[in-house]
Amino acid sequence: MTTAPAPAVRSERAAEIVATARRILEHDGPDALTMRRLGDAVGMRAPSLYKHFPSKRHVEAALVEDAFAEMGATLHRAVERPGRRGPVAALLAAYRGMALANPNLYRLTTAPGPARDLLAPGLEAWSGEPFFLVTGQPYLAQALWAFAHGMTILEIDDRFMDDSDLDRTWRSGVRAFSRP
Repeated sequence: MTTAPAPAVRSERAAEIVATARRILEHDGPDALTMRRLGDAVGMRAPSLYKHFPSKRHVEAALVEDAFAEMGATLHRAVERPGRRGPVAALLAAYRGMALANPNLYRLTTAPGPARDLLAPGLEAWSGEPFFLVTGQPYLAQALWAFAHGMTILEIDDRFMDDSDLDRTWRSGVRAFSRP
């Protein structure tokens, strides 16, 4: 098991800006996250934000970096201590729980175009490593992640039929990916 990459070092003010950006993103959605709105929320003019982050892209990268760090830590813990339900079930429950608790952050993190070039090296791979740890095979790990992501984004977007039993569907995925 690899070690988590070192988190970004941020000033107290930069950390406050990122925390506020996250609240805006989760409460009001991605369109509400503007530099002007963010500046107002932290009590500074939007141009002053650029002293801490060169662009909105950098703010979003900080959000994505935090999300990968949180998701990775949660998934690694789930795999290390799966309990009686087993590692695949623990992994999928942790993944689903994190994503549903932070749907707009999840979308930002998994959408095309996040500023991956601005992330801590190795962070994204480390955060997804638990999928490999429970399968032992890179392509099976990708298939497991694709199942988890597909189920999650469809659930967040309310794309399942009203009478769908999503818990049962998740359990079916656990059984399918837990087979030797």
